[in-house]
Amino acid sequence: MITIKDVFEDYRQQINGVYDINETEAITLLIIAEVTGMSRASIKAFSERALTAEQSERIKNILIELKTGKPVQYVLGFTEFYGLPFKVNPYVLIPRPETEELVEWILEGERLKAKGERFCLLDIGTGSGCIAISLKKNLADAEISAIDISEGALKTAKENAMLNEVEINFIQADILNTKPGNEGAGYNIIVSNPPYVTLDDKKQMHSNVTDFEPHTALFVPEHDPLIFYRAIADFALNNLLTDGLIYFEINENLGKETVELLTDKGFKNISLRKDMSGRDRMIKAQF
Repeated sequence: MITIKDVFEDYRQQINGVYDINETEAITLLIIAEVTGMSRASIKAFSERALTAEQSERIKNILIELKTGKPVQYVLGFTEFYGLPFKVNPYVLIPRPETEELVEWILEGERLKAKGERFCLLDIGTGSGCIAISLKKNLADAEISAIDISEGALKTAKENAMLNEVEINFIQADILNTKPGNEGAGYNIIVSNPPYVTLDDKKQMHSNVTDFEPHTALFVPEHDPLIFYRAIADFALNNLLTDGLIYFEINENLGKETVELLTDKGFKNISLRKDMSGRDRMIKAQF
């Protein structure tokens, strides 16, 4: 008979090399809550409670996967972003808290404008669809489109749109090979969290990111780390409405360079913003 307390001890011993002690505890709590349906408060209050044989078996199988370094979100097949549920798998990046800050920044300025007049927004490199779907949930009248090069990512994003009961126009396209003109499409906002991790950055990253998350959504050539920002900025020049806005999540080490790129392209009112950890992670610019 295995108790909740036993699970915490077992996980602490088995995955301590993969995660630090606080992460291990948070992951264990998440898994017990998912498997048993208990609230986190109950799990902490009733640590001597015994698990059923079926629950114990599932918890043991999850542990086997976690020991390989596979992220807990991929093991469980879901995560939460901006208070909404999202399916995740190795076709898509696991949504990060700093990307929630990017969504919040957009909503700060656009929550009221979407009512009444036509309001169009494009998310480039949508992945799980977390940005587009979270924005649509909060800007019900907006027309939102989202593109990605990956068929697997788009399939996941479509499932997430259904899960969250929103309509998004999903398009399969490669922004690096998209002609600037686009049937006169006019967007009020273009947003992107494109690949921006250099090989130098990769050395600092946890193996559970580099071994499991999709490389096409993460890495850029060392000699041209702003390749996607340049392509998206050029696309935006041809597809944003006058005074339209572009929002980026960026490489914290390339804030100055990204601002310069947008300045050189003729964007104005460029704003570089830090995330909750005090790192340069977001840029807004006006066409």
